[in-house]
Amino acid sequence: MGLTASVLAIDAGNSKTDVAVVAADGHVLATARGGGFRPPAVGVTTAVGTLAETVARAFDAAAVTSVTHVSACLANADLPAEEEQLAAALGERAWGTTTDVRNDTFAILRAGVSEPRGVAVVCGAGINCVGLRPDGATARFPALGRLSGDFGGGWALAEEALWYAARAEDGRGEPTALARTLPAHFGLDSMYALIEALHLGRLEQHRRHELTPVLFATAAEGDPVARSIVDRLAEEVVTMATVALTRLGLLEEETPVLLGGSVLTARHPQLDDGIRTRLAARAPAAVPRVVTARPVLGAALLGLDRVGAPPTAYERVRRCFGT
Repeated sequence: MGLTASVLAIDAGNSKTDVAVVAADGHVLATARGGGFRPPAVGVTTAVGTLAETVARAFDAAAVTSVTHVSACLANADLPAEEEQLAAALGERAWGTTTDVRNDTFAILRAGVSEPRGVAVVCGAGINCVGLRPDGATARFPALGRLSGDFGGGWALAEEALWYAARAEDGRGEPTALARTLPAHFGLDSMYALIEALHLGRLEQHRRHELTPVLFATAAEGDPVARSIVDRLAEEVVTMATVALTRLGLLEEETPVLLGGSVLTARHPQLDDGIRTRLAARAPAAVPRVVTARPVLGAALLGLDRVGAPPTAYERVRRCFGT
């Protein structure tokens, strides 16, 4: 007798999408991976159409045509209005009887805790923070970049490093080794050459993300300006976490604070130490922990929460994903 598919778990990020079909008892029946999910760039219809191709492969592998519940954690679902729009678009696909859409930061949070309770800060291409209590109360931010008051993420860090390096080279700012290390990464001998290459398109804009590791390496070598940028990121991570804990009434309770995304999981010593030191001072009861589990696990666990799965199902799905 075959297993009944209960949850379709979707973690759709800017660069890749992971899908899992999970049985009611926690057995993972199939997984599939696809490309990035970018509705702002290609439109909701096209983005969901691309997602549908990945779901179809997972359904085929699991030998199912639908599930009880769709648990989708999606990049670019930053506002409730966007979640509602995407939930409607996914619902039209009739993949499941019910559909929940959340920002993909919720997947990191749920993957790192044994119950739906805690705060997660994710710093990858961008930065975001969410908090969740077992009663369903949430704390979150718009996470739209500078427009919504954010600082951090690979793109913003690269922009900041470029700004300081440009001003150092032309004399408007203080000296920094970034004026040498940033252009050298691309085989160029000056910031002027790097600025020209980016402006004229000889270097594609997306390659700015390559400068974030250069920033951290320059900071590790002791450059004061580079170190100040890293310290600013540590400050922002802790500020977001502390505000989320406060909004949820968890500031004085022992609460996990999960750190995810490529920048935070890289465990840069200065950043890691800076976050933990600041968090200990402002939220002594918080328990920081880096989450390296695949976010699709979190989407699956949220789905199991929704369908009222037994404890053994949670254990089984975690074992499948190696946590």
